[in-house]
Amino acid sequence: MAFVTSLPLRVMIVDDHEVVRNGVKALLEQAGGMSVAGEAATVREAIERAEWARPDVVVMDVRLADGSGIEATREILSKLPKTQVLMLTTFADDEALFASIMAGAAGYVLKQIKGGDLIRAIRAVGAGENLLDPAVTKGLLDRLRKGKHLLQDERLARLSGQEERILGFIADGKTNKQIGDELHLAEKTVKNYVSSILAKLEVARRAEAAAYLTRHTTPPGTA
Repeated sequence: MAFVTSLPLRVMIVDDHEVVRNGVKALLEQAGGMSVAGEAATVREAIERAEWARPDVVVMDVRLADGSGIEATREILSKLPKTQVLMLTTFADDEALFASIMAGAAGYVLKQIKGGDLIRAIRAVGAGENLLDPAVTKGLLDRLRKGKHLLQDERLARLSGQEERILGFIADGKTNKQIGDELHLAEKTVKNYVSSILAKLEVARRAEAAAYLTRHTTPPGTA
C-alpha cells in the first residue's frame, strides 16, 4: 500500500531589509504547511543560497542593495527551473513587471499586500499558478487605454507608467515638490524620475521634455 505524504512548501526569502524578512518568516511560521528554506539580502547571496537550498518558492524583492532581484531571478531559474519566484515590490512599476515576467517569475505582488493574501500568493505560485497583483494589472490596462498615439512614438514608449504621469505634470509646469505632493513621493525620488525621463527622451531640460510630449501626443488631424 502506498502512502502519500504532504511535504511543507519550502520558501526562501530575499529582501535587503531584515524587518521585511522577519515579517515574512513570521507569517510563514504561523501559516503552517510551509518552512523557511533560507534567506538572503543581496543578489549574490540569493543565487548562492538558492542553489544550495533548492527552495520550492523564492519570495524576491525587486530592488536589492547590490542590484536587481530580476537579475537574481533569471540566474536562479536558469539553474533551478522547477523553483517558482514571487516578486515582492513597493512600487507598481510597468517596466519591472515586464522584466520580471520575461525573467520567468510566476507572480508579482506589492508589499502593501495583506499577510493572508501574501500566504495565499505563495501557495498559489508554489502550486504552479501565475499571479499578478490587481493593482499592478490595473496600471498596465490604464496605460494601454491612454491611446495608441502615446505608444507609437519610440521615445515615449520607453517611459514607465509612473514616468508618463510625471511627464504630464512637468508639461503642466509643476515643480518636483508639487509632483511629489501629488504622487506621495519624496522630492528626491521625483528628481530621479525626471532624470530618467530626460535620458529616455534624449533631451537636456524639462522644457524640452514638455515640448516633446506636446508635439508627439497631438491627436492626428489637429493643428
